[in-house]
Amino acid sequence: MRATKLCKLAWGNVRRAGRDYLVYLLTLTLGVTVFYAFNTISMQVDIAGIDEEGLAQVMGSMLGYLTYFLAGVMAFLMVYANNFIMKRRKKEFGLYQVLGMGRGRVATIMALETVIVSVVAFVAGIVLGVGLSQLMTFFTASLFKTQIANFHFFFSVHAFNLTLACMLVMFVLTLLLNLRAVRRTKLIELMGAERRNESIKTRNPWIAIAIFAVGVVLVGVAYYRLLRDGFPLTATDSKLQEAMSQFGITTAMVTVGTFALFWGLSGMLIKLLQSLRSVYWRGLNMFTVRQLSAKVNTVCFSMGVIAMILFLAITSVTCGMSIANVMNENLERYNPVDVSQTYVYYTPDTLDYYKEYVNPSEADRMVLADTTVDLYSAWHGKGKSADNNDETGKKVNIADVAGEHVQIDSYLSYPFGGSNPSVSAGEMCKTMGKRLPKALGGSNADTMGLFVTPASQYNKLRQMMGEEPVSIGRDQYLLTCDMGGELGDLYTKYMAGGHTLTLGGHELKPATDKSDKDTAAIANSAMGSNPGTVVVADELLSQLNLQPYSSSLLVNYKQGMDTTEADESIKYTVLDNLLVDGKEPGSWGIFITRSEMYTQAAQMNGLISYLAIYIGFVLVVACAAILSIQQLSNVADGSRSYRVLAQIGCDDRQIRHSVMAQQAVFFLFPLAVGLAHSFVALKVIIELVSIFGNMSIGGTVGLTCAIFLAAYGGYFLVTYLMSAGMVQAAIATRYSE
Repeated sequence: MRATKLCKLAWGNVRRAGRDYLVYLLTLTLGVTVFYAFNTISMQVDIAGIDEEGLAQVMGSMLGYLTYFLAGVMAFLMVYANNFIMKRRKKEFGLYQVLGMGRGRVATIMALETVIVSVVAFVAGIVLGVGLSQLMTFFTASLFKTQIANFHFFFSVHAFNLTLACMLVMFVLTLLLNLRAVRRTKLIELMGAERRNESIKTRNPWIAIAIFAVGVVLVGVAYYRLLRDGFPLTATDSKLQEAMSQFGITTAMVTVGTFALFWGLSGMLIKLLQSLRSVYWRGLNMFTVRQLSAKVNTVCFSMGVIAMILFLAITSVTCGMSIANVMNENLERYNPVDVSQTYVYYTPDTLDYYKEYVNPSEADRMVLADTTVDLYSAWHGKGKSADNNDETGKKVNIADVAGEHVQIDSYLSYPFGGSNPSVSAGEMCKTMGKRLPKALGGSNADTMGLFVTPASQYNKLRQMMGEEPVSIGRDQYLLTCDMGGELGDLYTKYMAGGHTLTLGGHELKPATDKSDKDTAAIANSAMGSNPGTVVVADELLSQLNLQPYSSSLLVNYKQGMDTTEADESIKYTVLDNLLVDGKEPGSWGIFITRSEMYTQAAQMNGLISYLAIYIGFVLVVACAAILSIQQLSNVADGSRSYRVLAQIGCDDRQIRHSVMAQQAVFFLFPLAVGLAHSFVALKVIIELVSIFGNMSIGGTVGLTCAIFLAAYGGYFLVTYLMSAGMVQAAIATRYSE
């Protein structure tokens, strides 16, 4: 009977204190929804008709491990939200003890309340998660470009159990902290909790303004440095350490600057609005500004953290999904044939590196190639190669599957013994008076220069792809690049301008007025294999004595051959070292089938998109929930101030406007700073990605960001409505002073 009464009391408390539990309940429900929906990915992949081997297992495993990490974030958030509830209800729990209820009974009531709220949140979250997972199946099919042939309702026991385990951990943690708080808090502290407001320290406004100005300068300089230097991804090996150091300084500047902005925000607000007297003295603006200044002083650090987290969430979602889209859109152009095999020749730098750092004895058998090798013959088991076997020792013969094939030989644009490229994107930009794409500035790609390829091989590749050959005279050249985007545009502008190139003392004119990007790929790849190649006449190339760099064998299977069977027959190929007169002129590079590359790209695209959305949504919800709880706590602490305003004649509408203005500042300022950081970072990222294609932040990416911002705005709305209710209750209550 006693247990029944305690349950009824706990249930009544939850219903009566529903507003206090609203943020806790909303956040927990969203967490359960997202945890369940994203961990049904393996079933979504199956229903969406995606048959890539191992994809469901890889994505399921990755999202599962990520769930444990995000559950830790949510657990911290639940504890933070629960602290607000405890703070609001300390007097109530103290009253129970005054009436004779022991601490054990009070703890039992708290435990029952936590169970009730957790069960309601879990059930609601699972119901919403089941519905969301059905909708996400169509998103998954769209992401992997498949059609759903047999859609049916599904429920994942694995996702349910994983979500339940995470919920139990959060529940136990919250319960233990609640019990600890009740046992350690004295009765007099519980009864007087509402009268002890947070101590507020007022800062010197001029010092605060100075700190704010320092923050603005630091952030501005960091923006300038990032826009000027970019990310260290494109730096050469010799400059990578320096680039990383400079990037570390930029990161430190923007981080310190962000916290300085919020630290000095209170003084800046006071002085700015005091200078606008017509605004400062209007309505409750003076009260609002003073409240803001006092509150910012206490939460400036958390606002800085939230701004940085929002920056990471926004940037990761927009950047990750946009890059995945760019890769997906250009995948067909990047993979022109059924299978490709690359062979990379040794250069003087490679030999020096092996002799000095790797293995001098191994370098003895390595030699500079004076000519390219026939890869088809080598793989066919003829000519200058040992036997080729798969991992089981079975003989592999490329002739068994090969139909049309072509070898593309790429040469460096300087002869043996040279080091400076004759043709580079940087020199082209100087000739045209243009800016070099930032992705190439100081990179190995520009240092090496463009490659050189004979016209006969290039035209044979075009014929394989169903295109007409291009006539290239002895005094002409053609530029090709399969990456498109800004780099392809650069080469097109150079040729359209009629600019000449000089190779080995020979001045060459453009053969056409447009760079080729559609038949320019020289191997199957994920992000492009040809950053820039000069196609010249065979007779000219034979006279230039250029250093061979690589050879790529591009093969289409025989007519009528099943692609899956052909892939299976050669996918385990292991090629032995290719020897010429007992010496090794190079090493085998990437061997990849088009199907395998499509599978890898699909996995990468799916993983990037899902991880970005999953992490981004949880981080946005965490930031919004923390801000919400902070503001609700501030309203609870300032309830007497709002009652005094009502007593001196301020109407409810003015008071509500003051509350909304305060909360709008706390929600919008971190978001504005996070968006500003993201805008600058994305500008740099877009410049990097532009060498592959145009990066778009519309479509699915824009919709995802809109959903995130809607969730953030939803928390702001809930916070304001709860705060308005708390203020109304405070005004209506008669306190005994």
